[in-house]
Amino acid sequence: MPKARCAQHAVRLTDIPNVGAATAADLCRIGITTPADVRSMQPQVAYEQLCRATGQRHDPCVLDVFMAAHHFMNGGAAQPWWVFTPKRKALLAQTRHVMHPAMVNPRG
Repeated sequence: MPKARCAQHAVRLTDIPNVGAATAADLCRIGITTPADVRSMQPQVAYEQLCRATGQRHDPCVLDVFMAAHHFMNGGAAQPWWVFTPKRKALLAQTRHVMHPAMVNPRG
């Protein structure tokens, strides 16, 4: 399925670059069901909600995917999720004291 070239063309979650069926299911699990919801979500909060909802810490790369999707839906260029890894690491380094320890990957 081709991905949207701009945020305005994203109708389903899976239209967003980097969002496949598994990520769409994760987002729906925490109440994010539309591209507009992705536009307004806070990626780190969404990641923490997913970890709580499933009772497990997900791979931190899931946060990278959430950041990439949020960036795209707010007018940014479509970029591979791994472009956001350095930003995620910096974000987690700043907020480590706030996040639940089970949600922080010291090596991730």
